[in-house]
Amino acid sequence: MKFPTALLALATSLLASSISASDFSLVGFAKENPIGATTGGSSPSNSNTTVSTPAQLIAAVEGDTSLIIYLAPVTFTLTARLKVGSNKSLIGTGSKTTITGAGINIKSVSNVIVRNLGIRFILGNDGITIQNSTRVWIDHNEFESDITGGPDKYDGQCDIVRASDWITVSWNYFHDHWKSSLMGNSDSNRDEDQGHLHVTYHHNYWRNEGTRGPAGRFGHQHIFNNLYEDYLYQAIHSRSDNQVLVEGNVFLGNTSEALSTYGLVIPMDSPNTSPDGDYELDGFANLGAKNDWGTAGINITQKGNFTEAPYAYSLTSLSQVQSVVKAGVGLGKI
Repeated sequence: MKFPTALLALATSLLASSISASDFSLVGFAKENPIGATTGGSSPSNSNTTVSTPAQLIAAVEGDTSLIIYLAPVTFTLTARLKVGSNKSLIGTGSKTTITGAGINIKSVSNVIVRNLGIRFILGNDGITIQNSTRVWIDHNEFESDITGGPDKYDGQCDIVRASDWITVSWNYFHDHWKSSLMGNSDSNRDEDQGHLHVTYHHNYWRNEGTRGPAGRFGHQHIFNNLYEDYLYQAIHSRSDNQVLVEGNVFLGNTSEALSTYGLVIPMDSPNTSPDGDYELDGFANLGAKNDWGTAGINITQKGNFTEAPYAYSLTSLSQVQSVVKAGVGLGKI
C-alpha cells in the first residue's frame, strides 16, 4: 500500500516533534525519595565555575559547598580518580568534553549530578563508581572502551555499590564495553546493601556490550524505555534477591539473553570463576508495559512485589523507543 506524500510528511513531522520534545528533566528515584530531590550544585547558592585543566577540575570538586562546575570542551586526562564532594554538578559543554586516564569516584557523599561527559577508556577501575552515596543523577554521558580485550581488560562503566541509594541513570550512551553497570558488588554484602540500591535506568542506549545492563543484587531497579543493540551475552540480570521492574525496553540485533533472574553468574560475566559460572540466589522480576525482546531469551524464575514504581513518569511508546533514544542520548543534547 502506498501512502500519500502529505500523510508521510505529517508522520515524519510528528515523529520529529516527539523526539525534539523529549523531556530531559530528572525522573525517578533521584527525584522522588524520602530524603529529597537531587539538585547538585544548583541549590541553594547557584554558584558556578568553568574549568579547563585537570588541576582546576580537581580543586573545584573538593568539599561540600554547593557548586555547578562546567567543564570546557577539552580532554581532561586524570592521573588519579576524581573524588567528587557533595552538592556538586559536573556538566560538560558542547559535545567534546572527555574524561580519560582515570575515572570518577562518588564516595560517601550526597547530591551529585554528572551530565554531558565522555568517559572513555578508563583502565584499572570503573568509569564512574558510586559508593555509600545518595541522590545521584548520571545523565547524558557517553561511556566507551573496547570490547575486544575481553571481560577483564576494563572494569565497569557505571557501578553502584555499598548501600548507595536514590539514583537515576538516564539518556546515557553505553557502548563497546564488556561489563557495564553493576549494583551490589558482592553476594556476601547483604547486611549493608539490602534496603538500599534504588536505581532508575531509563532511555539509555546500550550498544555492543557484553553483560550487566544492568546486573543487580539486593536492591530495586526500575528499568524502562532503554534501547539494547547487540548486547551480546546477558543484558538485565537480577540476582541475590534483587528486584527489577522492566517495561517498555527494546532489544535489537544479537542479544543472547535480555532478562534473567536465575542466580547463575555466567562465565562471560565473571571469567575467573568456575567454567560453569558462580551460583547465587535467584532474583525477582516483574514486567510492566510491554517490552520488545527481539530474538533474545528471557528467564524469569520468580516474580517479586516490585510491581509499580513509586513516582510519576511517562513511557515512550514502544514503537518510538528506538528513534527517540538514538536521537536523545549522549553528548551535546542538553
